[in-house]
Formats: sequence, C-alpha cells, structure tokens
Amino acid sequence: MPADPPSGAPRARRTGHRGLLGAACAAAAAVVALVVFAVSCGGPGGGGSGGGDGGGDGAPRPPGASASAPASPTPEWDTSPDSLAALGDSITRAFDACSLLADCPEASWATGTSPEVDSLARRLGVPAGARWNLARSGALMAELPAQARRAAARRPDLVTVLVGANDACRPTVGRMTPVEEFRADFAEALRVLRASSPGTQVFVASLPDLERLWSVGRAHPLAAQVWKLGICPSMLGGASPDASGSAAAERRGKVAERVRAYNAALAEVCARDARCRHDGGAVHAYRFTARELSTWDWFHPGREGQRRLAGIAHRVVASVRPPS
Repeated sequence: MPADPPSGAPRARRTGHRGLLGAACAAAAAVVALVVFAVSCGGPGGGGSGGGDGGGDGAPRPPGASASAPASPTPEWDTSPDSLAALGDSITRAFDACSLLADCPEASWATGTSPEVDSLARRLGVPAGARWNLARSGALMAELPAQARRAAARRPDLVTVLVGANDACRPTVGRMTPVEEFRADFAEALRVLRASSPGTQVFVASLPDLERLWSVGRAHPLAAQVWKLGICPSMLGGASPDASGSAAAERRGKVAERVRAYNAALAEVCARDARCRHDGGAVHAYRFTARELSTWDWFHPGREGQRRLAGIAHRVVASVRPPS
C-alpha cells in the first residue's frame, strides 16, 4: 500500500496554470514512485533483481498465490477402512493352517473370521460381507494384476498384498522370477487398481524370511517327509540328503538373496504411490518360532503365525503415520 504524502508537502492550488502544472507533476511523481516500489519488491522472493518468479508471462497472481504450483498434498491415510480385499498366495489363503494341503480362509491373517487368529479385517471392524479373499494358493507375482482387477471391481477401501514367496520357491534356483519382471508385475497391478479404484488404499507386506522358516521347521522329525511333497523346493531342496552340505547352503543363500531383492522392489514401487503403505520390512524381520508354523508342513504360518501376521498388518494400517 502506498504511504500517505508527508504532512509538510506543498498543496496544489485549486486554480491557475501554475497550480495545474504543479498538481500534474505531483501526480506523475506518485505514479513513478509506485512503479519503482512494485518493481523493487518483485515477486514473492522480494529480491528486487531481474527474473521474478521464473513464470515469464508477467501475469498478475491472486493475493496469496505462490510463484509455482504447490505439490499435491499426500492423501490422509484412513485408519478405519470399511471394506477390504486381500490379494496374494497360499499365506493369505492360510494354506495348511487347519489341515494338510488345504486352504483355510477362515484362519487368514487378512480376512479370516476365526477369533483365534483375529484377522486384520476383524481388528478393523470390517463387516464379513465387505471382506474379499481373492488370493490363490500357488500364485506368482505375475498373477497379481488379474487379482487387482477383480479387487478394483469391488472398490474396496483397503487392499492387502502379500505375494512373492512362490516366485522364489521354484523347482530350481535358476527358475526363480527375475527381479525386474517381479517389479514390473507389481507396478502393473497397482496401475490396474488405480485405473478403476483410484481412492483405494494399499497395504503391502514384505515377504517372510524363507531361510528362517527352513531353519525352524527342519527341527521337526516329520518335516523332511512332508517337504518331499514339493513345498518350496528351491529353499527346502526336497529334503535331500545333502541339506546340510555347502551346495545346499549356497542354494538357500541365493533364494534368501532373491527374497531380499523382491522386498526392495515392493518397497520401491509402493513408495511411488501416494496411497500405498509398505510394512517397512516388518514381516521379513519377524522371527517365526516353531509354534507359529503349520503342524502339517512346518513351513507355512499356522494359526498362531497367521495371528502374528494380522498383528503386524494392523499396527501399520491403523497408524496415522507409515513405518519409519
């Protein structure tokens, strides 16, 4: 705002040539002063040098407008979603949690109805009719886009993702899914979901430490016999006689390394989506015990293991802030 004229400034006469000339000069001086003031103040930076705000068009901005478009704010995370769709593989289907070589979805960490497990959906208060377990035992990451499409059709408030163990649990180490393919398929699944259900939140669980599961389960005398049925052969090796040899240890190390690479890819892709929240590696870091593994295969999470997974997920989903 321009300042009032000094109290001692000469006043212009009301009539006469000299009075009119003096008034015109005073008015011109005031205009020049305002222009100089505006130029020297410049844009929001107040630097007074050439270049302004970098916009280049010279168009005036409304009061309070910034020099450049503000970054889009991060959407507020809803800690109490009313509907939930679970995507993934045998872990989310609670395979071998209740009986041998069978799914037990009521014991699922994500959508289960079992009070013993107290699934994520139960802890969040999601009604039974608004929970959908779309996971499939044996699924690879390549199947996730199709699962995401089915989930998007339901427009859930929250989607959970726990998939990738089967990409590492292949007949041989050489047949494990390449990391770049794994990453691309996960990114495609998020794209598919966003295309039809842009407001859906996504919780992504890291993959369990498969080598840890092997080290715990192998202590059971029946584990070797069950593992021969083909459960994660790249890690368990079909319970071969050389399971303790250097070659087997090297094989398991390669599988463990691939799992870590998968987890890094999951975190990286999720971080690019404003409505995606990764568990920060919590599931991978959790040290499962024998009592938390299936008593049918000593590798998949049993009911107690499913309960632990539900607890980890709930801490992340029900928190206002993501894991640090």
